[in-house]
Amino acid sequence: MAAVAGALDGLRVLDLTRILAGPLCTMMLGDMGAEVIKVEPVGSGDDTRGWGPPFAGGESAYFLGVNRNKRSLTLDLAGTEGQAILAGLIGTSDVLVENFKLGTLEKWGFGDGWLAANAPRLIRCSITGYGGSGPKARQPGYDFILQAESGLMSICGEPEGPPTKYGVAIVDVCTGMLACSTILAALEARHRTGRGQHVEVSLYDTSLAMLVNVAASYLVAGKDGGRFGNGHPSIVPYTTYPTRDGMLAVAVGNDGQFARFAEAVGHPEWARDGRFVKNRDRVVHRELLDGLIAETLRADVADAWIARLGAAGVPCGRINSVSQALEDPHTAARRMVETVEHPAIGTLRLLGIPFKLHDTPATVRRPPPTLGQHTEEILREELGLTDERIGELRALNVI
Repeated sequence: MAAVAGALDGLRVLDLTRILAGPLCTMMLGDMGAEVIKVEPVGSGDDTRGWGPPFAGGESAYFLGVNRNKRSLTLDLAGTEGQAILAGLIGTSDVLVENFKLGTLEKWGFGDGWLAANAPRLIRCSITGYGGSGPKARQPGYDFILQAESGLMSICGEPEGPPTKYGVAIVDVCTGMLACSTILAALEARHRTGRGQHVEVSLYDTSLAMLVNVAASYLVAGKDGGRFGNGHPSIVPYTTYPTRDGMLAVAVGNDGQFARFAEAVGHPEWARDGRFVKNRDRVVHRELLDGLIAETLRADVADAWIARLGAAGVPCGRINSVSQALEDPHTAARRMVETVEHPAIGTLRLLGIPFKLHDTPATVRRPPPTLGQHTEEILREELGLTDERIGELRALNVI
Protein backbone atom coordinates (compact mmCIF):
# COMPACT_ATOMS: atom_id res chain seq x y z
CA MET A 1 0.00 0.00 0.00
CA ALA A 2 1.37 3.43 -0.93
CA ALA A 3 2.41 5.72 1.90
CA VAL A 4 -0.01 8.54 2.70
CA ALA A 5 1.37 11.92 1.64
CA GLY A 6 2.38 14.35 4.37
CA ALA A 7 0.85 17.79 4.75
CA LEU A 8 3.82 19.45 3.01
CA ASP A 9 4.37 16.75 0.38
CA GLY A 10 5.80 18.31 -2.81
CA LEU A 11 7.28 21.31 -0.99
CA ARG A 12 11.04 21.85 -1.27
CA VAL A 13 13.00 23.46 1.56
CA LEU A 14 16.58 24.69 1.16
CA ASP A 15 18.25 24.52 4.56
CA LEU A 16 21.28 26.82 4.90
CA THR A 17 21.24 26.70 8.69
CA ARG A 18 23.41 25.13 11.36
CA ILE A 19 23.43 24.44 15.12
CA LEU A 20 19.89 24.13 16.58
CA ALA A 21 17.14 26.69 15.88
CA GLY A 22 17.34 26.47 12.08
CA PRO A 23 17.92 22.69 11.82
CA LEU A 24 15.02 22.08 14.24
CA CYS A 25 12.74 24.27 12.10
CA THR A 26 13.66 22.52 8.85
CA MET A 27 13.39 19.07 10.49
CA MET A 28 9.84 19.91 11.54
CA LEU A 29 9.02 20.90 7.95
CA GLY A 30 10.60 17.64 6.80
CA ASP A 31 8.58 15.65 9.32
CA MET A 32 5.46 17.20 7.78
CA GLY A 33 6.43 15.85 4.38
CA ALA A 34 8.61 18.56 2.83
CA GLU A 35 11.74 17.60 0.90
CA VAL A 36 14.67 19.23 2.70
CA ILE A 37 18.10 19.80 1.16
CA LYS A 38 20.66 20.64 3.83
CA VAL A 39 23.65 22.59 2.49
CA GLU A 40 26.80 22.18 4.58
CA PRO A 41 30.38 23.52 4.37
CA VAL A 42 32.79 21.25 2.53
CA GLY A 43 34.90 19.13 4.87
CA SER A 44 33.42 20.25 8.20
CA GLY A 45 29.66 20.35 7.82
CA ASP A 46 27.23 21.64 10.44
CA ASP A 47 29.14 22.62 13.60
CA THR A 48 27.11 20.18 15.68
CA ARG A 49 28.60 17.20 13.79
CA GLY A 50 31.55 17.69 16.13
CA TRP A 51 29.60 18.38 19.32
CA GLY A 52 30.16 15.34 21.49
CA PRO A 53 30.54 12.89 23.03
CA PRO A 54 28.32 11.00 22.74
CA PHE A 55 28.90 9.79 19.18
CA ALA A 56 27.50 6.81 17.31
CA GLY A 57 29.17 5.52 14.15
CA GLY A 58 31.17 8.75 14.01
CA GLU A 59 27.99 10.89 14.14
CA SER A 60 27.27 13.15 17.13
CA ALA A 61 24.05 12.56 19.05
CA TYR A 62 23.44 16.33 18.96
CA PHE A 63 23.44 16.42 15.14
CA LEU A 64 21.40 13.23 14.87
CA GLY A 65 18.69 14.73 17.07
CA VAL A 66 17.66 17.57 14.73
CA ASN A 67 18.55 16.53 11.18
CA ARG A 68 16.39 13.60 10.10
CA ASN A 69 14.28 13.77 6.91
CA LYS A 70 17.01 15.72 5.09
CA ARG A 71 19.49 15.16 2.28
CA SER A 72 23.00 16.59 2.74
CA LEU A 73 24.90 18.46 0.05
CA THR A 74 28.34 19.96 0.71
CA LEU A 75 29.03 23.26 -1.03
CA ASP A 76 31.55 26.10 -0.82
CA LEU A 77 29.27 29.13 -0.77
CA ALA A 78 32.09 31.68 -0.62
CA GLY A 79 33.13 31.16 -4.27
CA THR A 80 31.37 31.95 -7.53
CA GLU A 81 31.06 28.29 -8.58
CA GLY A 82 29.29 27.41 -5.35
CA GLN A 83 27.08 30.49 -5.56
CA ALA A 84 26.01 29.51 -9.08
CA ILE A 85 24.87 26.13 -7.72
CA LEU A 86 23.12 27.89 -4.85
CA ALA A 87 21.26 30.07 -7.35
CA GLY A 88 20.01 26.95 -9.10
CA LEU A 89 18.87 25.40 -5.84
CA ILE A 90 17.06 28.58 -4.80
CA GLY A 91 15.27 28.65 -8.12
CA THR A 92 13.79 25.19 -7.52
CA SER A 93 12.85 25.73 -3.85
CA ASP A 94 9.71 26.93 -2.12
CA VAL A 95 11.36 27.85 1.18
CA LEU A 96 14.89 28.99 2.06
CA VAL A 97 15.90 29.01 5.72
CA GLU A 98 19.17 30.68 6.73
CA ASN A 99 20.85 31.84 9.92
CA PHE A 100 23.83 33.69 8.46
CA LYS A 101 25.17 36.93 9.84
CA LEU A 102 23.12 39.89 8.70
CA GLY A 103 23.83 40.77 5.06
CA THR A 104 25.62 37.52 4.09
CA LEU A 105 23.16 36.45 1.37
CA GLU A 106 23.10 40.01 0.06
CA LYS A 107 26.92 40.01 -0.10
CA TRP A 108 26.75 36.91 -2.28
CA GLY A 109 24.26 38.60 -4.60
CA PHE A 110 21.04 37.06 -3.29
CA GLY A 111 19.33 40.17 -1.98
CA ASP A 112 15.66 41.07 -2.16
CA GLY A 113 16.00 42.36 -5.74
CA TRP A 114 17.56 39.13 -7.01
CA LEU A 115 15.00 37.01 -5.20
CA ALA A 116 12.08 39.07 -6.54
CA ALA A 117 13.36 38.65 -10.10
CA ASN A 118 14.49 35.02 -9.94
CA ALA A 119 12.41 33.37 -7.19
CA PRO A 120 9.30 35.51 -6.66
CA ARG A 121 7.37 32.73 -4.89
CA LEU A 122 10.18 31.84 -2.47
CA ILE A 123 9.63 32.15 1.27
CA ARG A 124 12.95 33.28 2.77
CA CYS A 125 13.17 32.81 6.52
CA SER A 126 16.02 34.55 8.33
CA ILE A 127 16.86 33.35 11.84
CA THR A 128 19.06 35.90 13.56
CA GLY A 129 20.37 36.67 17.01
CA TYR A 130 18.88 40.11 17.49
CA GLY A 131 16.74 40.82 14.41
CA GLY A 132 17.33 43.00 11.38
CA SER A 133 17.00 46.35 13.18
CA GLY A 134 18.03 47.97 16.43
CA PRO A 135 21.41 48.70 18.06
CA LYS A 136 22.30 45.02 18.51
CA ALA A 137 21.23 43.89 15.03
CA ARG A 138 24.71 42.90 13.88
CA GLN A 139 25.68 41.00 17.02
CA PRO A 140 25.76 37.19 16.83
CA GLY A 141 23.18 35.44 18.99
CA TYR A 142 23.79 32.59 21.41
CA ASP A 143 21.09 30.80 23.39
CA PHE A 144 22.95 31.04 26.70
CA ILE A 145 23.56 34.78 26.32
CA LEU A 146 19.94 35.42 25.36
CA GLN A 147 18.70 33.46 28.38
CA ALA A 148 20.79 35.89 30.43
CA GLU A 149 19.91 39.13 28.64
CA SER A 150 16.18 38.47 28.30
CA GLY A 151 15.53 38.01 32.01
CA LEU A 152 14.80 34.29 31.64
CA MET A 153 17.77 33.34 33.84
CA SER A 154 16.74 35.88 36.47
CA ILE A 155 13.53 33.91 37.12
CA CYS A 156 15.19 30.45 37.19
CA GLY A 157 16.82 29.04 40.31
CA GLU A 158 16.31 29.03 44.04
CA PRO A 159 15.10 32.28 45.68
CA GLU A 160 18.40 32.87 47.51
CA GLY A 161 20.58 31.21 44.86
CA PRO A 162 22.16 32.50 41.65
CA PRO A 163 20.30 32.83 38.34
CA THR A 164 20.24 29.54 36.42
CA LYS A 165 19.91 28.62 32.77
CA TYR A 166 17.43 26.06 31.50
CA GLY A 167 18.67 22.49 31.01
CA VAL A 168 18.39 22.61 27.20
CA ALA A 169 18.94 25.48 24.74
CA ILE A 170 15.33 26.51 25.20
CA VAL A 171 15.57 29.85 23.35
CA ASP A 172 16.96 28.07 20.28
CA VAL A 173 14.23 25.44 20.51
CA CYS A 174 11.42 27.98 20.78
CA THR A 175 12.94 30.11 18.00
CA GLY A 176 13.02 27.08 15.70
CA MET A 177 9.39 26.32 16.47
CA LEU A 178 8.38 29.95 15.84
CA ALA A 179 10.32 29.92 12.57
CA CYS A 180 8.38 26.85 11.44
CA SER A 181 5.04 28.48 12.34
CA THR A 182 6.00 31.70 10.56
CA ILE A 183 7.01 29.83 7.41
CA LEU A 184 3.69 27.97 7.38
CA ALA A 185 1.85 31.31 7.71
CA ALA A 186 3.83 32.75 4.78
CA LEU A 187 3.05 29.69 2.67
CA GLU A 188 -0.64 30.14 3.41
CA ALA A 189 -0.38 33.82 2.41
CA ARG A 190 1.30 32.74 -0.85
CA HIS A 191 -1.83 30.79 -1.77
CA ARG A 192 -3.71 34.09 -1.64
CA THR A 193 -1.15 36.51 -3.08
CA GLY A 194 0.88 34.30 -5.40
CA ARG A 195 4.05 35.83 -3.97
CA GLY A 196 6.68 34.77 -1.49
CA GLN A 197 8.02 37.02 1.22
CA HIS A 198 10.90 37.52 3.63
CA VAL A 199 10.08 36.45 7.19
CA GLU A 200 12.27 36.87 10.24
CA VAL A 201 12.56 35.45 13.72
CA SER A 202 15.27 36.21 16.25
CA LEU A 203 16.54 34.70 19.46
CA TYR A 204 16.11 38.09 21.13
CA ASP A 205 12.44 38.51 20.26
CA THR A 206 11.71 34.87 21.10
CA SER A 207 13.38 35.07 24.51
CA LEU A 208 11.30 38.10 25.47
CA ALA A 209 8.11 36.42 24.22
CA MET A 210 8.92 33.43 26.42
CA LEU A 211 8.49 35.60 29.52
CA VAL A 212 4.69 35.53 28.90
CA ASN A 213 2.87 36.05 32.23
CA VAL A 214 6.05 37.29 33.98
CA ALA A 215 6.41 40.01 31.36
CA ALA A 216 2.71 40.83 31.70
CA SER A 217 3.10 41.26 35.47
CA TYR A 218 5.75 43.89 34.87
CA LEU A 219 4.06 45.65 31.96
CA VAL A 220 0.65 45.74 33.64
CA ALA A 221 1.56 46.19 37.30
CA GLY A 222 5.27 47.12 37.40
CA LYS A 223 6.07 43.88 39.26
CA ASP A 224 9.48 42.51 38.35
CA GLY A 225 10.07 38.77 38.12
CA GLY A 226 11.80 36.77 40.81
CA ARG A 227 13.10 33.27 41.48
CA PHE A 228 10.85 30.71 43.11
CA GLY A 229 12.86 27.53 42.64
CA ASN A 230 10.38 24.97 41.33
CA GLY A 231 7.49 27.10 42.55
CA HIS A 232 5.10 29.38 40.71
CA PRO A 233 5.00 33.15 41.28
CA SER A 234 1.19 33.28 41.34
CA ILE A 235 -0.06 29.82 42.40
CA VAL A 236 0.46 27.83 45.65
CA PRO A 237 0.93 24.91 46.16
CA TYR A 238 2.58 24.46 42.79
CA THR A 239 6.08 23.07 43.30
CA THR A 240 8.09 19.96 44.17
CA TYR A 241 8.12 18.18 47.52
CA PRO A 242 10.23 15.37 48.96
CA THR A 243 8.59 12.01 49.65
CA ARG A 244 10.07 9.00 51.39
CA ASP A 245 11.69 7.72 48.17
CA GLY A 246 11.87 10.62 45.71
CA MET A 247 10.62 14.01 44.64
CA LEU A 248 7.01 14.71 43.68
CA ALA A 249 5.64 17.58 41.58
CA VAL A 250 2.26 18.90 42.71
CA ALA A 251 0.21 21.42 40.70
CA VAL A 252 -2.87 22.73 42.53
CA GLY A 253 -4.50 25.17 40.14
CA ASN A 254 -7.57 26.40 42.03
CA ASP A 255 -9.26 26.53 45.43
CA GLY A 256 -11.43 23.47 44.77
CA GLN A 257 -8.38 21.41 43.94
CA PHE A 258 -6.70 22.63 47.11
CA ALA A 259 -9.59 21.41 49.23
CA ARG A 260 -9.37 17.98 47.59
CA PHE A 261 -5.60 18.00 48.03
CA ALA A 262 -5.87 18.82 51.72
CA GLU A 263 -8.39 16.00 52.20
CA ALA A 264 -6.24 13.51 50.27
CA VAL A 265 -3.12 14.18 52.36
CA GLY A 266 -5.04 13.90 55.64
CA HIS A 267 -5.32 17.59 56.53
CA PRO A 268 -8.80 18.77 55.56
CA GLU A 269 -8.45 21.59 58.11
CA TRP A 270 -6.02 23.38 55.77
CA ALA A 271 -8.88 24.17 53.40
CA ARG A 272 -10.71 25.95 56.27
CA ASP A 273 -7.65 27.86 57.53
CA GLY A 274 -8.00 31.57 56.70
CA ARG A 275 -4.36 31.66 55.63
CA PHE A 276 -4.94 29.01 52.96
CA VAL A 277 -8.59 29.21 51.83
CA LYS A 278 -7.98 31.34 48.72
CA ASN A 279 -5.03 31.12 46.35
CA ARG A 280 -4.07 34.73 47.04
CA ASP A 281 -3.83 33.84 50.74
CA ARG A 282 -1.74 30.78 49.98
CA VAL A 283 0.66 32.88 47.90
CA VAL A 284 1.14 35.25 50.85
CA HIS A 285 1.75 32.31 53.21
CA ARG A 286 3.75 30.27 50.69
CA GLU A 287 6.64 29.31 52.99
CA LEU A 288 4.39 28.17 55.83
CA LEU A 289 2.15 26.03 53.62
CA ASP A 290 5.01 24.54 51.60
CA GLY A 291 6.70 23.56 54.86
CA LEU A 292 3.58 21.82 56.15
CA ILE A 293 3.11 19.95 52.87
CA ALA A 294 6.74 18.85 52.73
CA GLU A 295 6.55 17.49 56.28
CA THR A 296 3.37 15.56 55.42
CA LEU A 297 4.55 14.05 52.13
CA ARG A 298 7.80 12.75 53.63
CA ALA A 299 5.71 10.19 55.53
CA ASP A 300 5.04 7.97 52.47
CA VAL A 301 6.49 6.95 49.11
CA ALA A 302 5.85 8.87 45.89
CA ASP A 303 3.72 6.18 44.21
CA ALA A 304 1.35 6.09 47.20
CA TRP A 305 0.83 9.86 47.04
CA ILE A 306 0.39 9.73 43.25
CA ALA A 307 -2.38 7.17 43.70
CA ARG A 308 -4.17 9.19 46.39
CA LEU A 309 -3.84 12.55 44.70
CA GLY A 310 -4.75 11.11 41.32
CA ALA A 311 -7.93 9.61 42.77
CA ALA A 312 -8.77 13.05 44.17
CA GLY A 313 -8.24 14.75 40.82
CA VAL A 314 -5.11 16.63 41.92
CA PRO A 315 -2.39 16.93 39.24
CA CYS A 316 0.90 15.41 40.36
CA GLY A 317 3.80 13.40 39.01
CA ARG A 318 7.11 11.81 39.92
CA ILE A 319 10.23 13.70 38.84
CA ASN A 320 11.70 11.31 36.32
CA SER A 321 15.17 11.16 34.87
CA VAL A 322 15.44 11.58 31.10
CA SER A 323 15.94 7.81 30.73
CA GLN A 324 12.84 7.06 32.81
CA ALA A 325 10.75 9.47 30.73
CA LEU A 326 11.91 8.05 27.41
CA GLU A 327 11.37 4.45 28.54
CA ASP A 328 7.90 5.14 29.97
CA PRO A 329 5.16 2.98 28.38
CA HIS A 330 3.16 6.10 27.55
CA THR A 331 6.13 7.42 25.55
CA ALA A 332 6.00 4.26 23.45
CA ALA A 333 2.21 4.50 23.13
CA ARG A 334 2.53 8.04 21.79
CA ARG A 335 5.32 6.98 19.37
CA MET A 336 7.62 9.56 20.89
CA VAL A 337 10.61 7.33 20.20
CA GLU A 338 11.10 6.31 16.55
CA THR A 339 13.53 3.79 15.06
CA VAL A 340 15.27 4.31 11.72
CA GLU A 341 18.12 2.59 9.86
CA HIS A 342 21.23 4.79 9.53
CA PRO A 343 23.98 4.02 6.97
CA ALA A 344 26.83 4.37 9.48
CA ILE A 345 25.10 3.37 12.70
CA GLY A 346 22.52 0.74 11.86
CA THR A 347 19.39 0.84 13.99
CA LEU A 348 19.06 4.32 15.45
CA ARG A 349 16.53 5.53 18.02
CA LEU A 350 15.37 9.14 17.71
CA LEU A 351 12.79 11.31 19.41
CA GLY A 352 9.39 10.96 17.81
CA ILE A 353 7.21 13.64 16.27
CA PRO A 354 5.21 15.68 18.81
CA PHE A 355 2.46 16.78 16.40
CA LYS A 356 -0.03 14.27 15.03
CA LEU A 357 -1.83 14.94 11.73
CA HIS A 358 -4.31 12.13 11.25
CA ASP A 359 -5.11 12.55 7.54
CA THR A 360 -1.65 13.72 6.39
CA PRO A 361 0.62 12.08 8.96
CA ALA A 362 4.06 13.37 9.84
CA THR A 363 6.67 10.63 9.38
CA VAL A 364 10.34 9.78 9.79
CA ARG A 365 11.28 8.81 6.23
CA ARG A 366 15.03 9.43 6.21
CA PRO A 367 17.73 9.03 8.85
CA PRO A 368 19.95 12.05 9.57
CA PRO A 369 22.39 12.20 6.63
CA THR A 370 26.11 11.65 6.72
CA LEU A 371 28.11 14.67 5.56
CA GLY A 372 27.62 15.22 1.83
CA GLN A 373 25.83 11.90 1.46
CA HIS A 374 23.50 13.16 -1.28
CA THR A 375 25.73 15.74 -3.00
CA GLU A 376 26.07 14.00 -6.34
CA GLU A 377 22.47 12.79 -6.31
CA ILE A 378 21.15 16.32 -5.82
CA LEU A 379 23.43 17.92 -8.41
CA ARG A 380 22.61 15.24 -10.97
CA GLU A 381 18.89 14.85 -10.39
CA GLU A 382 17.83 18.35 -9.35
CA LEU A 383 20.20 20.56 -11.34
CA GLY A 384 20.99 18.24 -14.27
CA LEU A 385 24.78 18.33 -13.86
CA THR A 386 26.78 15.66 -15.68
CA ASP A 387 29.14 13.28 -13.93
CA GLU A 388 32.01 15.04 -15.67
CA ARG A 389 30.94 18.43 -14.30
CA ILE A 390 30.44 16.98 -10.82
CA GLY A 391 33.97 15.57 -10.99
CA GLU A 392 35.34 19.01 -11.95
CA LEU A 393 33.54 20.65 -9.00
CA ARG A 394 34.90 18.03 -6.62
CA ALA A 395 38.42 18.55 -7.93
CA LEU A 396 38.06 22.29 -7.30
CA ASN A 397 36.79 21.57 -3.76
CA VAL A 398 33.51 23.37 -4.55
CA ILE A 399 31.61 20.30 -3.30
